[in-house]
Amino acid sequence: MLDVLVIAPHPDDAELGMGGTILKFISQGMQVGVLDLTNGEPTPHGTPEVRAKETAAASEALGLSWRQNLGLQNRSLESTLIARKKLASVIREVRPRWLFAPYWIDAHPDHVAATELVEAARFWAKLTKTNMPGEPFYPERIYHYYCVHLKLVLQPNFVVDISDFWEQKLAALRSYQSQFIEGRSTGPITFLEQLHHHAAYWGQAIGKVYGEPFACREPIGVSSLRDFV
Repeated sequence: MLDVLVIAPHPDDAELGMGGTILKFISQGMQVGVLDLTNGEPTPHGTPEVRAKETAAASEALGLSWRQNLGLQNRSLESTLIARKKLASVIREVRPRWLFAPYWIDAHPDHVAATELVEAARFWAKLTKTNMPGEPFYPERIYHYYCVHLKLVLQPNFVVDISDFWEQKLAALRSYQSQFIEGRSTGPITFLEQLHHHAAYWGQAIGKVYGEPFACREPIGVSSLRDFV
C-alpha cells in the first residue's frame, strides 16, 4: 500500500513538478509511488527504449520502490471511460492516502487531460457493484503540482521546503538526458537553470532556499501549526 501516489502524464513530469517533495516524503518514511500515464514518446531526441532507461535511472535517484506506466498514448491522452477504469483499478490496488496530479490549467493537452482523468478515477475507485478488481477505495485528497507550459502568475495553496533535497532532485532530472540536456534551452538560460530560479523563488517566498508550490481545489485542514515554516 502507498501513502502517496504521484500521477504524471509523462515520465519526467513528477520529477519536474515535485521531485524534491517526493524525496522529502521518502526521507520521512512515507511509501511513495509514481504512475506515468504514457511513455512520453515520441520526442525530438528520445525513443521509447531510451526513455525507459532514463525513467529507471531517475526512479533510482529518487529512491522509489514503486513506479509503473499505465500505457496510455502520448500526445493523445484523454479521460476516456477505458482510461478511467484502468487508473481507478490501480488506485484500488495501491490505496494511497493522497493523490498528486498536474495543475489543472496548462497549454499541454495531455496535462489537462491527466488531471481530468485523475479526478474522475478517484471517484470511480470508490464504486461498488463494478467489475473493477479490488475493494472500493477513495483517496482523502488530490493535490496539484505545477509542471506547466504557460507563464502563469501562481497563487499556490502551500509551498514545501525542499532545500535539503535540491541536489538529489537535479540528479533525478539529469537522468533524462534526451529531454533536458540535448538541445533544450529557454532563450538565454538552459531549462535546468530556469528550474533553479523557479525553485529559488518559491524558497525565498517561504524564507527557505528552495521550494515547490502546490494547489488544492478543496480546503486543507491542519491539526497543528507547529510544522509551518
